[in-house]
Amino acid sequence: MLMTRLDRITSDPAVCHGQPTVRGLRYTVESLLELLSAGMSIDEVLEDYPDLERDDLLAALEFGALASGRRRVVPLGAA
Repeated sequence: MLMTRLDRITSDPAVCHGQPTVRGLRYTVESLLELLSAGMSIDEVLEDYPDLERDDLLAALEFGALASGRRRVVPLGAA
């Protein structure tokens, strides 16, 4: 059975204009992926944003990987 963390990714029109976010915390998947792609490690991001969890960043990476593979990814409603 494949483990997924996508249940941490939500989309709510009232939060960040409906962009996919992590647990509705107003951290968009896009912004987290930008931090990681700029060279920050997961530990560095977690240090700078203590309300995030390691699984949140892994969920953002999973979401980005699926989206880049042209698979349709539909975030769940607000958490």
